[in-house]
Amino acid sequence: QVQLAESGGGLVQAGASLRLSCAASGRTYTIDTMGWFRQAPGKEREFVARIWWSGDNTYYRDSVKGRFTVSRDNAKNTVYLQMNSLQPEDTAVYYCKATDFNAGFYHDYWGQGTQVTVSA
Repeated sequence: QVQLAESGGGLVQAGASLRLSCAASGRTYTIDTMGWFRQAPGKEREFVARIWWSGDNTYYRDSVKGRFTVSRDNAKNTVYLQMNSLQPEDTAVYYCKATDFNAGFYHDYWGQGTQVTVSA
């Protein structure tokens, strides 16, 4: 299995930056992709960004393109989400997700979430 631990959330003003971290442990050699999702109060969880564990491919939701950057440090088994020009609509609990491929099946693992609050 894969365990995930997020950190880096907080309360900031609009226009500020935050960097979230997600450290993976356990069976990390099976990880295929890692991603960030968020869930605002009263809303469904939504995709934010994804990065493949090998190679340079990344993918973002349209509303964060140009503001958020996902990156990884394979040596540290850690994925980051650099969030710039934060807006109040970015307020949510941010979750890290790892998808691994093992024994012919994909499986998703989730972190516990970290709160990001952006004040106007």
